[in-house]
Amino acid sequence: MSGFAPWQQRVLDGALASLAEGRLGHALLFSGAAKMGKQEVAMRLSQRLLCPSPGADGLACGRCRACRLFAAGTHPDFKFTSYIPNDKGDKLRSELIVDQMRELGHWFSLTPQMGAAQVAMITPAHAMNINASNALLKTLEEPSRDRYLLLVTDRPGRLPATIRSRCQRLEFRPPGRAEAMGWLRAQGHGEATLAPALHAARGHPGLASDWLASGGLELRRQVLAELNALSQSRQSPIELAQQWLGDEHTALRLRFAAELALDAAAEQLGAGGATGLTVGADFQRLCAWFDGINRAREQLSVPALRHDLALAGLLLEWRSMSKATAIQGARR
Repeated sequence: MSGFAPWQQRVLDGALASLAEGRLGHALLFSGAAKMGKQEVAMRLSQRLLCPSPGADGLACGRCRACRLFAAGTHPDFKFTSYIPNDKGDKLRSELIVDQMRELGHWFSLTPQMGAAQVAMITPAHAMNINASNALLKTLEEPSRDRYLLLVTDRPGRLPATIRSRCQRLEFRPPGRAEAMGWLRAQGHGEATLAPALHAARGHPGLASDWLASGGLELRRQVLAELNALSQSRQSPIELAQQWLGDEHTALRLRFAAELALDAAAEQLGAGGATGLTVGADFQRLCAWFDGINRAREQLSVPALRHDLALAGLLLEWRSMSKATAIQGARR
């Protein structure tokens, strides 16, 4: 048994079947929501591609020298590419750079040291800057036998179309509610927490499990309370912006704020349940605010921006939406 969740196993089984039938592409794009286990499946497939004596189940044997080296992270024909330290060496870069892709292209030009295959993984693939993407494209345009490139991302839309079109896509789709709830129970989460967590995670059980384990749902409730306090002028936009930017949970706070605004917009259309928000802004303003807070979240990795001013402006807009609604209601 692989120990994978059902949705992971489905993707792996499909990839192994394609491999057995000679239909597996040389460039594979593992895509789907965060926390769906994409990288784990990509690693399992990588080990299989490098194993010279796979088992009857189609998986790597786990016993040969190649498998032992892979498990130890020292297989010479496997290359893992992700974030690297910046020039100062004090933190990781926020993007994958062209030098990494050039190095990868050179590595693929070398003769494998063991067996015949080479496997490289890039994660998160959407973090490549434009120069890195262009350099990778040159490698994709010259596929070689038994050379495999695995790209892992939860934002495939950020990859250039020229790269996506050259990849065989392995998509991790959210499971049905019953399967997701069953898996969450198997992880040991309390029954009363399952439905709220799955709802907050938009049906993605991996995210729901992560938030249940890390206190993410409590953080979501806190964001809800703070937005309501802002609507009622019990909270300063500037102070709240400083609070939200003050710890490692900034991106998750902004995600929750965006999703709560989207839920409020859906509630106005009669397409969702009660959100618990006291804001009563019109649909268009809620959608515009949703777009703005998402942009702020995506730009958190840009150091040159004044994130405090941008976020304070968005929170001020949230409060003004509530006041405008209150005035309109009083005039009716």
